[in-house]
Amino acid sequence: MDVLSQALLNPRSVAVVGASDNPAKATGRPQRFLAQAGYEGRAYFVNPRRETVQGEKAWPSLTALPEAPEHVYIMTGAEAAIEAVRECARTGVRVATILSAGFGEDGEAGREREDRLRAAAAEGQVRLVGPSSLGVVNPRTGVMLTGNAAFGEPDIPRGGVFVASQSGSVIGSLVSRARGRGIGFAGLVSTGGEADLSLGTICRAVLDDPGVTSYALFLESLRHADDLADFAAAADRAGKPVAVYKLGRSQEAAALTVSHTGALAGEDSESEAFFTACGFSRVTHFESLLEAPALLRRLPVPACRREARVGVITTTGGGGAIVVDQLAVRGLTVTAPSERLRAAMAAAGVPVPHSLIADIGLEGARHDSVTSALRLMQDSGEFDLIVFVIGSSARLNPELAVHAIAERGGHPVPVAAFALPEAAQAAELLHAAGVPAFRTPESCADVVAAAFARQPATIGDRARPAVVVAPDTASVLDELASAELLRGQGVTAAPAVGLDLAALLDSSGPLDLPFDYPVVVKALSGELPHKSDAGGVVLNVQDADGIRDAARTIAAAVAAHDPDIVIDRVLVQQMVGSGVAEALVGYRVSQDVGPVVVLSTGGVLAELFADSAVRLAPVTRETALEMIREVKGLAPLSGHRGAPAGDIDALADTVVGISRLAVDHPGVLEAEANPVSVGLEGKGVTALDALVRRTPARL
Repeated sequence: MDVLSQALLNPRSVAVVGASDNPAKATGRPQRFLAQAGYEGRAYFVNPRRETVQGEKAWPSLTALPEAPEHVYIMTGAEAAIEAVRECARTGVRVATILSAGFGEDGEAGREREDRLRAAAAEGQVRLVGPSSLGVVNPRTGVMLTGNAAFGEPDIPRGGVFVASQSGSVIGSLVSRARGRGIGFAGLVSTGGEADLSLGTICRAVLDDPGVTSYALFLESLRHADDLADFAAAADRAGKPVAVYKLGRSQEAAALTVSHTGALAGEDSESEAFFTACGFSRVTHFESLLEAPALLRRLPVPACRREARVGVITTTGGGGAIVVDQLAVRGLTVTAPSERLRAAMAAAGVPVPHSLIADIGLEGARHDSVTSALRLMQDSGEFDLIVFVIGSSARLNPELAVHAIAERGGHPVPVAAFALPEAAQAAELLHAAGVPAFRTPESCADVVAAAFARQPATIGDRARPAVVVAPDTASVLDELASAELLRGQGVTAAPAVGLDLAALLDSSGPLDLPFDYPVVVKALSGELPHKSDAGGVVLNVQDADGIRDAARTIAAAVAAHDPDIVIDRVLVQQMVGSGVAEALVGYRVSQDVGPVVVLSTGGVLAELFADSAVRLAPVTRETALEMIREVKGLAPLSGHRGAPAGDIDALADTVVGISRLAVDHPGVLEAEANPVSVGLEGKGVTALDALVRRTPARL
């Protein structure tokens, strides 16, 4: 165990700075909690205004202690906390957890205080948890450095789940919900403001602790995403699954962009892409965060992306139907028992009807019946997971179905359980036997869906470009320059030329174009990324005079739209026939997770339909093909109902090429080819419009 992990979770000595004599106060609780939990290390309590606190000696300062504690919990005002951290640095303290507020969240003055806090820590080797941290808890060793009242109850449940939360109250909430259900914890940390140690760094530090078997993360943001990515890659190698619940399903990032891509790759889509690359299982119900680790430990990451085979068996038809419905809402199809399996079950005395659900009925709620039914289903080779929905016997007679389910918990095909009645005792028995048990059908289906959506982590293989992110100085290239840059990424654009507006309007007669009519005429300016909104596009122009007329129309329309934009050039582009489908391929650099690539249905209404797939960039060809399958609007490319198939391979190559902007052009902040006309199979794809926004950095 490394020094940080030791001091964080297993300190041999601790100190509480700002300890109160009143055990009912938040600042008095850690002393009471440590004693109640049986902490066997050396505990010191610092309060310069008293000689004793709660009957124990009060020390005037950290420097007055007979030793440097390994872990100090600071519960003072902001300025006093800075001085306490300075004392920690001078005396050799390894970890200081800071409850104090008034730092980064408190405006400019708070940020200045946070800078001084870090500077104080840098005077020594002390690492900081917080500020605004509700503490660090390790039920295994009695470490209770928290003022959270939820930890005042005795016998905090012990187990293998390590909880890291950016919200302080969550650690107490999860502990209270876990009581009496057989779910226990190897540690809980409130990361607070993350002025020093990030959530990812903390999780990585305890990864080698054999008592930590899985993780449950509560995130408010993706700050320090690189640290989280490093942890994800290490957790994947260690085989320790991670469940995550994240707030913030907003689309605020869309307001910061100039392309449709920004609206499609909003904050939540980027988070989803990041979690997928990390190999995390994202849950959408708070209850699921507590219940997910048990199933994730039993269900390996799918070796391939085939459809999950989930079987449902029940003693209560209504309860089984509820679970089937919840699974279906999340895109999972329940696998019905085969004719062969139903015949074997009937022969064993547990007949089931011809249905999606193996309903053994109320009369089947016996130990021998449940055992036989589960054995046959688990040995059949037809299922990857079996969900057992238990009726009233879960609460009234657990020795019947519940005990039988518990005895089958070690089979290679896992069984999970949901009890229709509230049955905490049954859940505790099942969890103790290694059977994941769920309190609601919603959380059951949520966790099952998240478990099967999990992929092997790819974040460790991802190229980490030195991204140049300077949005304030970024500029948009005109369409001709944008298409040229994307051409270097393997993107085929429709043939086009740029013409000087004044020279065009002064001319007469035919124009020497390198392609045939009809053509499209567009305003050519980096100041006008959305040309159609300003009347800057005229389609189906048939001759040179038509080009001149279109140019005059465009100049007048743009001037009316925005007098500050001067159009001195127009783009003349060959009309391209409609393909099998139109796509949007976009790229942007997220402030949180870095470069992402987006695939969507194309055209001006792309963001209205929000039918998109988002991944961290760059992507492999395999991932690009997976993205194409995800976008429902691109289904015609596969030859829907006998229609001609589109060139899926060429579209995948385009997605890969644009995604590689992450490593080939780190100064590009945003890029988009929209629409991309996808031709018939083997005929390629053509980008009909292009947009690139970049910093002035050399590309």
